[in-house]
Amino acid sequence: MASIWELKDDLKGDLSGHFEHLMVALVTPPAVFDAKQLKKSMKGAGTNEDALIEILTTRTSRQMKDISQAYYTVYKKSLGDDISSETSGDFRKALLTLADGRRDESLKVDEHLAKQDAQILYKAGENRWGTDEDKFTEILCLRSFPQLKLTFDEYRNISQKDIVDSIKGELSGHFEDLLLAIVNCVRNTPAFLAERLHRALKGIGTDEFTLNRIMVSRSEIDLLDIRTEFKKHYGYSLYSAIKSDTSGDYEITLLKICGGDD
Repeated sequence: MASIWELKDDLKGDLSGHFEHLMVALVTPPAVFDAKQLKKSMKGAGTNEDALIEILTTRTSRQMKDISQAYYTVYKKSLGDDISSETSGDFRKALLTLADGRRDESLKVDEHLAKQDAQILYKAGENRWGTDEDKFTEILCLRSFPQLKLTFDEYRNISQKDIVDSIKGELSGHFEDLLLAIVNCVRNTPAFLAERLHRALKGIGTDEFTLNRIMVSRSEIDLLDIRTEFKKHYGYSLYSAIKSDTSGDYEITLLKICGGDD
């Protein structure tokens, strides 16, 4: 039987453009695919921070460990080293924490800890002169999603403000974007990704890099939920958005991945 690598070479030889990228992505193991997407986000002039944020906030700890391993295997460099040399400041610190794959994955929530963390976040931001960014990174990058959900509820009780408003008021730049992405993923990951797809498909030109990545990487995880959120937020289906924005074999394949029209 032909190896996956031979199949990839054949595909690359016979196809071209967006369709080729999509077909190669479909036969690439998920961890390797994500590793390559991260590399592309950091290659050349300028870093694609949105892609870095999207991948690192939506992958589980287990996935992050596999991605880091794949990254080292393919590039003979650690993912952490590349993130370090391409980013800076609090943004870099938070990305490195996420890349480490140390987020707690348990579904159990600790009410006492949620109150404590909410208090720490309040004292680190709203309740002081200047912001203690490390506290935000520590809590938002390491606690489980269910735990953070409860923490954000507690935060609202203490501060009478939504955590999103506090982050917007206290922080800035890519670090702010990253923390907002975490909050959005905690609350509703499919809605966060639906919004990314909407942005990739609207306006002049299509952002194929984002479109391919989300369609391929979520096809067996939560694409149905993403479709539902897309329709709910934008009033038309993901299927129809892809149909009106792409063409040829590329369109046909994307629509097959998408599944149905909602």
